[in-house]
Amino acid sequence: MNHGGETLDFRNLKILSAVGRGAKGVVFLSRTYGSSKEEWLALKVISKELLLRKNNGKNGECKRVKFEQQILRRFDHPLLPRFKGAFQTEKLIGFAIDYCHGGNLHSLRKKQPEKKFSEETIRFYAVELVLALEYLHNLGVVYRDLKPENIMIQQTGHIMIVDFDLSKKLNPKSPNSLSSNSSPGSNSPPDTKIRRKRWLSKFYSCNSYVGKPKFESLSQIDINSVCKRSESDSVEKSNSFVGTEDYVAPEVILGNGHNFGVDWWSYGVVLYELLYGTTPFSSPNRKETFHKILTMEVEQKGESTPLKDLIAKLLERDPDRRIEVDEIKGHDFFKGVKWNTVLHIVRPPYIPQNEVEDKAGFSRKDVESFVHGIFFPKNKNKSEKEKNNEVKKEGNEKEKKENDNNKNVWVEKLSQTQTKDENFLIF
Repeated sequence: MNHGGETLDFRNLKILSAVGRGAKGVVFLSRTYGSSKEEWLALKVISKELLLRKNNGKNGECKRVKFEQQILRRFDHPLLPRFKGAFQTEKLIGFAIDYCHGGNLHSLRKKQPEKKFSEETIRFYAVELVLALEYLHNLGVVYRDLKPENIMIQQTGHIMIVDFDLSKKLNPKSPNSLSSNSSPGSNSPPDTKIRRKRWLSKFYSCNSYVGKPKFESLSQIDINSVCKRSESDSVEKSNSFVGTEDYVAPEVILGNGHNFGVDWWSYGVVLYELLYGTTPFSSPNRKETFHKILTMEVEQKGESTPLKDLIAKLLERDPDRRIEVDEIKGHDFFKGVKWNTVLHIVRPPYIPQNEVEDKAGFSRKDVESFVHGIFFPKNKNKSEKEKNNEVKKEGNEKEKKENDNNKNVWVEKLSQTQTKDENFLIF
């Protein structure tokens, strides 16, 4: 493996177990060996065939994977992953980043008394999230998928934001585009807004009780009434419909165009969840969730506190009135925070223990057939048969049985939409 962060070689990797799956790939825990510095890695493995099918034979999804790698290569921040290298086989593409031993913030929250954090603990994680998002925005990158499942806990106890396949680089505005809401680099086709309006029209007509959003559209706001300058004023907007439904901002649902403000909305939802143990707009289905996001005023029980005030200002449906980074850092909830030294705190609220078991690894063919079996289950039996035949050739019956059991656990675990294992991530 090239430790300069460019090329990974399976011959120098030990693939130990699957730790998560997403819409396009599987994340494996792996370890380097055969070099002077052995380290744990999170290996994101993506099926080439799946990417082509998702994009009807075109290479749009492949561009998203390459974009994520390009973004990772640019990072130089202790709260963001380091790019450890990319790889490609005939069937797979992928890359590696730092492995976080503490799991994710969602799992950690569910282990707390009453499944929520104290305000002091929330303040620690909230400060680090501000620093990470501020760094991304300064690079011109809007993250667009902030949620506790994507906030990992490093071995030091500090956070690390991961999974950038929904992120986007926002282009600086040109003088001729100041009145436009669309981005030349947007991956949405020109008729996105038309389709979005039709979807919203159908959404409201199917729900007679659903009222339209109470706030004005961007086109109705008098420019002279906007008193504060947005951190996003100098960049174009994206019209892509992306994000996780409980955390998605109103402007994304409406298709008005969005920028860095969507990350601060999601940040507000995350703080609410850490405080109350649930998201503010949670509903049985996506339609009701979107209805609540567009119309419901967030209720916060109990007496007013600086944290509750911050959450209210972040969950402002009008993106032009939503609080942004400078106001966030100056808010009363962060009074006394030394922003330049917080990353040097020796003792974060939670320090994970390194309990990773170094066991027998899996070959490249094992990984290829396994990933294919996850996303194309009709071929699953054939893949398992092929794997069993390969194992038989090893001649060691005891080792064969152990390997078969391990692989069966992988398949059963990753095929579920939900899992009881809090350390296993569905992203």
